[in-house]
Amino acid sequence: MTGRQVLMAEAAVVGGLVLALLIREMPGLVREIRIWRMVGIRSGSRRPR
Repeated sequence: MTGRQVLMAEAAVVGGLVLALLIREMPGLVREIRIWRMVGIRSGSRRPR
């Protein structure tokens, strides 16, 4: 194997792990986004006091 093939294999493994982590955490992320929407946290939406 050349160095380039090793790097491509490592990139594929890391990409697969990141994808698996995102899929595993998706329900929690969706729940957090819903909570943020209910609370109304948006950038720049607060009025100055």
